[in-house]
Order: sequence, then structure tokens, then C-alpha cells
Amino acid sequence: MLPDYPFPAPPAAGETFEVAPGIRWLRMPLPFALDHINLWLLSDDDGWVIVDTGFALDPVKDCWERILASLAETPQGGRITRIVVTHFHPDHLGLATWLQEKTGAPIHMTQGEFLTAHAVWHEIGGHGNAPMLRQFRAHGLDAERCAALEKRGGAYNRGVPALPTDYRRLFAGERLTIGGRRWQVRVGFGHSPEHAALYCADVGVLISGDMLLPKISTNISVFAVTPQADSLADYLASLDRDRELPAETLVLPSHGLPFYGMHDRVDAQHAHHEERLRVLEENCAVPRSAAELLSTLFPRELDTHQTMFAMGEAIAHLNRLEHAGRLLRTQSGDGVIRFARAPGGIR
Repeated sequence: MLPDYPFPAPPAAGETFEVAPGIRWLRMPLPFALDHINLWLLSDDDGWVIVDTGFALDPVKDCWERILASLAETPQGGRITRIVVTHFHPDHLGLATWLQEKTGAPIHMTQGEFLTAHAVWHEIGGHGNAPMLRQFRAHGLDAERCAALEKRGGAYNRGVPALPTDYRRLFAGERLTIGGRRWQVRVGFGHSPEHAALYCADVGVLISGDMLLPKISTNISVFAVTPQADSLADYLASLDRDRELPAETLVLPSHGLPFYGMHDRVDAQHAHHEERLRVLEENCAVPRSAAELLSTLFPRELDTHQTMFAMGEAIAHLNRLEHAGRLLRTQSGDGVIRFARAPGGIR
């Protein structure tokens, strides 16, 4: 079944829209093909909680200025009591420090996301552009596309120009009290190291972040620091844990429209990824690299930004097939990692 969308259009830039009692929807621009992110405001006893902050762009700051001014006219006033960041990606963390400095509110994140943000920003501990390029070269990406990716160096820091130096740690299963309601922290894996979604049984709402989106499949990548990770298995297992939530839960995603139909969407994600896995397996009758299989997974023109995500995703699917015993990893004289169908595979 297709998701059910109770709200046919998003709020205009700089405006908010109430999707459930005490929960307001904001939409901010992004400078990519995926051109927007949804952010959320939760009514607190004496102010508001911000969930995710947007990419560091002047138009996004302008939207926040208008929104913060409008909150001052609400019954509880315009004070920001805390800033919750679901994960370290720049469209979510980008303006957290700016908002913290502006409002004095503490930032709440999981430890995995806070530390990864610092590692990526400073390009240490196996994180950053140089390790990513080494990984992509090892998986067969050509010199021209690697050179284009190399020119993008510093892209994360442009989206997140400043990082918080302190935070309040979120734990899986922890319950935050916001405006007299209990919000459960639900940690998921595969898309980012320790992604925090928020679920409130009182109003039947899941703020899913990037873990569950209504139309597109969230990016699942393997990072250079964990080259043989089974990120796709981690992601699908995280989604399966959401089946314990009521089917009528309203999902508030980071991209797309709020929707009902969470269980069907989880099923659709499983079906989508299994179809992609089978296509890759079929195309590995002879050894193939992740780069050679990009057009199989993504039969369209990819810009440099999309190539980065596509390579990470291709490696994640090939690793899943290797972990499942459906493909074997090989490395020939040219040093490129390739994968071939395992004996007794597809018949």
C-alpha cells in the first residue's frame, strides 16, 4: 500500500504548520537535488524544543530568524529549551551551534553522532575526504570522478561551519519529558552511526529523521573507517524494530511529507533492497567492482554529490551479499576489489 499523506503541502519557508497538538512542522531549503529538509518544533512547558537545525545557508538562517521571532508571540514564549539533533549529517547538525549561541539552549545528541561529527569535520580517525577517496579507488572508481570528488573537499565543514564543544548525551530507550509528554529515543543504525528518532505514544507520532522516508530510500553507505561493515543489515534490522510501534503512528520524516502507513513502508524498504541485491547478484557472474556496478544500481546520470552517495550504497549492498554468502570478494593484480557470484548462487 502507498503511504497516506494527511497534509498535502509543506509549510512555506519561514512559517510553521501544526501537524499534531504541540508539534509544528518547518521546511528549509537544501543546495542539492534533494532540495529540502523537514525540521520540527515541540511545545515545552516554558518554550520550545527544536528537532534538527538545517544546512548552514543564509536563507536558512533567515527562516530561523522569522520563526524564532514568531515563537515569542506564543503563550509559552519564544525560549528554546533544548536542541535535539537526530544525526551528524550537515542538513541536521549544520546550524546547531549557531542556534545554541543564539538561544543558549543545550544540544542533545547520541555519542556516536557527536563524535563522528568531530572526526569528519577534522578528518581524523579514518574519516574525511582522503580516506573516502582511497576506499572508492580500491572499489574501482575512475580517476576523473575521484578528482571531482577531491575538489569537493571541505563540503562537510561548509554545511556545518561550527561544531558544538559540549552536548547532552541521548541514550537508546531514554525518555525525554517535553511539555508533559514522554518522548522515547529510538536509536537506529546503517544510515549513520547512532541515529536518534523520537516516538511519543501520547500523540502517536514518530519523528523518524532519515531512517524512514515516505518515497525515497535513505542512503545506506559503508564508510572507509569500517570497510567491511554490513550497514544494510544494520539498517533493515533497525526498521524491523519499528514494527513494534502501532500501525496508525503518524511518521514525521526529514524529507517528503508526513505520512501514515509505517509498517507497509518498512515492508517496501525490505522489498526494494532485496530487489537491488538480486540485480547485483545477477550482474556478478564475472567479478565486478562497485564502480562498474554503479550504472546497474543507478541507471541515470549522477552528479559528483550523487556519485559519493551511490558509491557508498553500492559497497553497502555488495558487502551485504558477501556477508550473506551470495558473493565472494576478490582482488586481482590491479588491486581493485571485485565481487563474484558464489558457487551455488542464483540458478
